[in-house]
Amino acid sequence: MPLPFALDHINLWLLRDGAGWVIVDAGFGTDATKNLWNEIIDERLGGRPVKRIVVTHLHPDHLGLAAWLADRFNVDVWMTQTEFLMAHAMWAGVGGDIHKRLADLYRRHGLDEPRAAMIAGRAGAYRSAIPSLPPTLRRMVSDDTLLIDDRVWRVVIGRGHSPEHAALYCESLGVMISGDMVLPKITTNVSVAPFEPEGDPLKLFLDSLKRFTALPADTLVLPSHGAVFRGLHARLEDLQRHHEERFAIILAACAQPRSAADLLDRLFKREFDAHQLSFAMGEAIAHLNYLMHAGQLQRTRETGVYRFVRSAA
Repeated sequence: MPLPFALDHINLWLLRDGAGWVIVDAGFGTDATKNLWNEIIDERLGGRPVKRIVVTHLHPDHLGLAAWLADRFNVDVWMTQTEFLMAHAMWAGVGGDIHKRLADLYRRHGLDEPRAAMIAGRAGAYRSAIPSLPPTLRRMVSDDTLLIDDRVWRVVIGRGHSPEHAALYCESLGVMISGDMVLPKITTNVSVAPFEPEGDPLKLFLDSLKRFTALPADTLVLPSHGAVFRGLHARLEDLQRHHEERFAIILAACAQPRSAADLLDRLFKREFDAHQLSFAMGEAIAHLNYLMHAGQLQRTRETGVYRFVRSAA
């Protein structure tokens, strides 16, 4: 399904379930995605009903049309409780619009006003990408099992990219629907959230990846972005190595005090639109917070801006 970003698509999944279907993730809440769903429903489902909607996590490309599909088929939405409640809080603007709060956080981390205004200018983007939210859920928790077409799918929880992301693993098929936790080429975005500015989501993410190493190396991974692939363990090692490289870059740069904004050119070799800039700042802060909580960096605040410097050996 199409996405209106540089990352231009999301993979959604249909699982045969006896005389019906299970939908995993719902797509971005646009008319273009609705039209594609209408085509699939009319031409590809063979007249069999949808039995349930499973949502891996709260981001709009996954949750966007879940309520619309659930209403159409009069079925439940299955997701984790934390994702469900956080989606409702963000959609309702509890504490203020998420993008305005991000702009304030990024200002404290050194982002100049013109670029901070780009972030704040995306106010309302979350709600506009999700026309409506499901009012109720069927809750999934870690190691829950879903019986789909007489096969057991186990819920594997990951954190860091979102609060309580649910991947699905079927041992009998050797298949994992990984959502955004494990992607074949790009690295999953892990950002510090404005409602938890001192948080350490990158530690949560790296710790979560260890759960996936327990799965067989030849597992067929169905990711949300990019092509299906095998080589799960090698990809997990790649992700760990990627972040270690970022840590090394930051520690070298922070021989002198640096803000997160100071590090963007060192960590990312491209120009940003507002959407990508938000991801880049969030990731830079996540790496800095990780190293600060690990005792490798110290943080100061002068003239209202956080700066980080390497801790004395």
